Amino acid sequence: MDYLIIYAHPNPKSFNHAIKETIENKLKEKGKSFEIRDLYALGFDPVMRPDDFIAIQQGTHLPDVKKEQELISKAKRLIVIHPIWWYSMPAILKGYIDRVFSYGFAYTQTEEGIKPLLIGKEVIVFNTMGETKEQCESSSICPCLKKTIGGTFEFCGIRVLEHKFFFAVPYVRDEDRKQMLQEVENIIEKMA
Repeated sequence: MDYLIIYAHPNPKSFNHAIKETIENKLKEKGKSFEIRDLYALGFDPVMRPDDFIAIQQGTHLPDVKKEQELISKAKRLIVIHPIWWYSMPAILKGYIDRVFSYGFAYTQTEEGIKPLLIGKEVIVFNTMGETKEQCESSSICPCLKKTIGGTFEFCGIRVLEHKFFFAVPYVRDEDRKQMLQEVENIIEKMA
């Protein structure tokens, strides 16, 4: 599989959904194989439970986590699409990362320290925000988000190819959103 798309937005009429559809269409046009993991549609359980820890200690993972790990293992690249809510990712995606990118799959501990286990994989991240670019620049939030979101993937050995922010999405004109979707298409065109 060429791409695994990890999508986290509950509204099928959202701009995030439009980003996902734009990516799907471009990947189909380029003849790339992909699978979509719509976390809300799947009803993915983001809550770490004692059984998760027990499984990890036994060197295994629960069935729902194992399925996601198998898909990540098969994919050459990941595409992650989500809004920024409260200066972070939606809880369902955070829980997905907590449960799926776990010890023994995404990283391990050696005598030399932490060893990433997903080396050779790459990720493209698309984020939407309500804030304007100017607000984000004055608060320095974008570098912080790149450090925390991108840093999570890098910790596991995944190279961040692109981390694209779309600003003030609910407040801009339709023409601006069309231009944003063109940027998405251009990024996928370049990467595919």
